[in-house]
Amino acid sequence: MVENQRPLKNRGFYVRMRLLNNRKTEKNFYYRYLKWILWFSISFYFFSSFLITRNKPTSSISRTIFSNSKSSRALIEESSTYQIKYPNNNKNNLFFKGMKIYVYDLPSKYNRDWLSNERCETHLFAAEVAIHRALMDSETTTLDPWEADFFFVPVYVSCNFSKVNGFPAIGHARSLMASAINEVSEKFPFWNRSLGSDHVFVASHDFGSCFHTMEDAAMEDGVPDFLKNSIVLQTFGVKYKHPCQDVENVVIPPYISPESVQRTLEKSPLTGHRDIFAFFRGKMEVHPKNISGRFYSKQVRTMIWRKYGNDPRFYLRRHRFAGYQSEIVRSKFCLCPLGWAPWSPRLVESVALGCVPVIIADDIRLPFPSVLPWAEISLTVAENDIDNLGKILEHVAATNLTSIQRNLWDLDVRRALLFNNPMREGDATWQVLVALSKKLDRSHKKSRVNTQ
Repeated sequence: MVENQRPLKNRGFYVRMRLLNNRKTEKNFYYRYLKWILWFSISFYFFSSFLITRNKPTSSISRTIFSNSKSSRALIEESSTYQIKYPNNNKNNLFFKGMKIYVYDLPSKYNRDWLSNERCETHLFAAEVAIHRALMDSETTTLDPWEADFFFVPVYVSCNFSKVNGFPAIGHARSLMASAINEVSEKFPFWNRSLGSDHVFVASHDFGSCFHTMEDAAMEDGVPDFLKNSIVLQTFGVKYKHPCQDVENVVIPPYISPESVQRTLEKSPLTGHRDIFAFFRGKMEVHPKNISGRFYSKQVRTMIWRKYGNDPRFYLRRHRFAGYQSEIVRSKFCLCPLGWAPWSPRLVESVALGCVPVIIADDIRLPFPSVLPWAEISLTVAENDIDNLGKILEHVAATNLTSIQRNLWDLDVRRALLFNNPMREGDATWQVLVALSKKLDRSHKKSRVNTQ
C-alpha cells in the first residue's frame, strides 16, 4: 500500500505544478496583451493630436488682446478668410530666414480704388502695386499678425495722374500715407508697440520717402515724422547723406512690365544683331534757358543732345514712341542719364533687353548691389565727362564689350530687376524679401524671443 501511494503523491505534485504553470502562462499572456493595448492607445492619441494641430486653421489670430476692441477683432477675423496661394516648394527658411510678413487689408480707398485707371499698375512707379500683389501670393506672407516679423502697409500714392500733363501727381501722398497709419494704429496694436519700426512702405517715385517731385522742395520737406521709424522701399538712393533717405530704406528698381519685355524678346532675340551703337529716347531740352533746361537732368541731357545730336554713332530721339523697346534690343549701349532724380526706368529696360546701360548719374545707389554685379554689366560715366562719352564707348566696344554683354545676358541678372506676379525665385520682389530678411533685428517677434 505504501509503495502504491508514493506514485500518487508524485502525480498530485506534478498536476499541481502543471496547473500553476498554466496559470502563470495565462497571466503572462494577458499581461502582454494589456501592454500592447496600452501602447497602441497612447500612440493613437499622440498621432491624432498631431493631425488636429497640423490642420488647425490660423483663425486663432483673434487673441485676447483684441477683446477690448470689437471692430479690430472683426477686421482681423474677416481678413483671415482671404485665401493665400503659397508656392508648392517652401524656401522661406532657406532664403528668408523663416521671416513672416503680415499684409494689412486696408480699405479700398488706399489701394484698390486707384486701379480704376489701368496705368496705375503699368507705369514706372507701379512697384507699389507689384510688390503688394506679389506678397499676397508669397510663402512669407502670414494670415496671423501675431507671428509676423514685418507688417506691409499697401498704399498706392503714385496713381493720381495729372489732368494737365498726364504725369503722376503726388501732392496727396503725405496725407494719404498718414491716414493709412492712423487706420492701422487705431485698429491694430502692432504699430504702437514698435512705433512703426517693423512696418514696411513703398515710395516708388522721384525722391522716395520725401514725397515730392522736385529735389529742392523734397529736401526741405524731408521724410515725414510718421515714417522715420519705418522701412521704406524706394527707387531713390544716393551714396551721400541726403534728407530723402534719412530713414531705413531699401533701393528697389522702377517698374517695367515683364510681359512687355517678353513680347519684345519674342520678336527680337537677346543675342540678335545690334545695329545701333548708342541709343537714347526721352526728354532732352533744346533750349537750356527755360526752367526744364536749367534744372532738369542738371542739363546733362541737353549737353548730350548738343554734342551728339548729329553724330551718326548716336541714335538720339526726343519724342515718345510706344515701340521703343524694339530700339533698345537693337542697341549696344543705352544711355541712362539722370532726370529729375538720379534713377531711370531705362536702367531696367536696358538690362532686361541686353543693352549695356551707360549710367550718367553721379553717386547713384543702384538696386540690389549684393546680387547684381553692376561693375561687370554696365558703364558709369561722370556727369561732367559728357564731352568724352563717344571716346569712352568706342574704347569699350573695341576692348571688352563682348565680356560685358556675356555677363549682362545672364538670366539671373535680368530677372532680378523685374517684378513678377506671382513672385519668381530671384526676381525683384524676391530680392526685396532677401533685403528685409537682413533687417530681422527690427522684428518685435524676434527681439521678444531673444530676450526670453
